[in-house]
Amino acid sequence: MRAVSILDPARYIAEFARFAATKSSQERHDQQALAELERRAIALPSGLELTWLGVSGYRFDYEGHTLLIDPYVSRVPLGALIRRTPALPDARLIDRYIGTPQCVGVLVGHTHFDHAVDAPAIAKRLGCPAYGSGSLARLLRLHGAGEFAVEVVPYERYELGPFTVSFTPSAHSKLLLGLAVPFDGALTCDHLDGLAPAAYRCGDVFGIHVEVAGVTFYHQGSANLIDDAITHRGVDFFLAGVAGRGFTASYWKRILRLLAPQTVIPTHYDDFFRPLSGEMGFTTNVNLAHVPDEVHAVSRDITVAALPLLGDRRR
Repeated sequence: MRAVSILDPARYIAEFARFAATKSSQERHDQQALAELERRAIALPSGLELTWLGVSGYRFDYEGHTLLIDPYVSRVPLGALIRRTPALPDARLIDRYIGTPQCVGVLVGHTHFDHAVDAPAIAKRLGCPAYGSGSLARLLRLHGAGEFAVEVVPYERYELGPFTVSFTPSAHSKLLLGLAVPFDGALTCDHLDGLAPAAYRCGDVFGIHVEVAGVTFYHQGSANLIDDAITHRGVDFFLAGVAGRGFTASYWKRILRLLAPQTVIPTHYDDFFRPLSGEMGFTTNVNLAHVPDEVHAVSRDITVAALPLLGDRRR
């Protein structure tokens, strides 16, 4: 991986300025691209349902069992980040969008607020284990749900009903002008009142591999990687976080040649400060419309398709 050039921050600032000047046009193109990607069929095995929950959240349903990855439906408003007010689960929204399935596990790739806010409440509500880093375990203990925390061992295979999952050491994209990860380090907060969005430190980062119904998925919640850590090859579906990919050198070339997926399903491109009940927006300068060409520049054999947000059943 190349070192960050001193010129890179200036390039990122210039790119943001271009985005600000063309925001409406770019988001219109992204919306058109998303509509096209959602029309493309995603061939899942019979009986397997995959639902995009927004941001990098997914719900797998198979044989009466549910597996959740990075479920985040409470949607903390931007004002909470600005005012540093607590970012906590909303039981009403969890009831509305998650319900009470037979859940075999909640998996969390890292503990930024837009990935981890709801994990303790969901694990407690459904009585299921939550798998992730030491920071996730600390977060669950803060919520009085420590008995549901499983601090994962990298590469260990966990059998969760019909699902087999494992965690691959990974990295978070350096969103701060390509120089640093926002809210980096381990979660150290020791009381719920202190859980402002910035208190949700990143913690250890994992890619998550899921096997079910004869197919495989690789979930990447942030667009960065540790090349030598990836051991999975030829995955069927790559659930690819695309926000921040521009801050990671040669991201697509590196990750796609390692995973060799059949299908890329972009994720983490929506505006995660907007409530799920409203119109979906796009996160800043995400350029979703560029994703198919970026992927096909590495391989024309990879299909790019998208899932509708919560199956468009949000109201």
